[in-house]
Amino acid sequence: MTAAVNDAPALDLEVQYVVAWRAGLPPEAAFRRWVSAALAAGGHTGPAALAVRVVDKAEGRRLNHDYRGRDYPTNVLSFPFEAPPGLDEPLPELGDLVICAPVVEREAREQGKPEADHWAHLVVHGVLHLLGYDHEAAEEAEAMEGLERRILAGLGIADPYRLDEQ
Repeated sequence: MTAAVNDAPALDLEVQYVVAWRAGLPPEAAFRRWVSAALAAGGHTGPAALAVRVVDKAEGRRLNHDYRGRDYPTNVLSFPFEAPPGLDEPLPELGDLVICAPVVEREAREQGKPEADHWAHLVVHGVLHLLGYDHEAAEEAEAMEGLERRILAGLGIADPYRLDEQ
């Protein structure tokens, strides 16, 4: 019996760039690496399907307004998949992430961190939301941020919550 070359569960990832391509935008391979790391650390063991949509300020603002009632573009929005009523079989669909490129670029610059590191953090953060993690309560936030730190450290990325050391 031969071992599989890659024992990771199947990942059906669609990356949509709805902004003009420019330096600093991560390639699909980077998104795949970050999503896979978050899924593994977040305890997801089966196949997964999700989309990452990279948007401009106008779309980011519209979606944040429509779904969260906030009239400004935000860095990342997570839209977990909701199975239709009566569907009993589990599906690999996890949901969608929407990431606003100009906000990511601005935040990375303001926080003095490498842009690619900030992209990775927001993808990891968003995927954890798709897996059911949250940060509304202090205990939840502590657990989620701790998991984010471990995932990012495994990717060779500094702790995003310790800005003074970056």
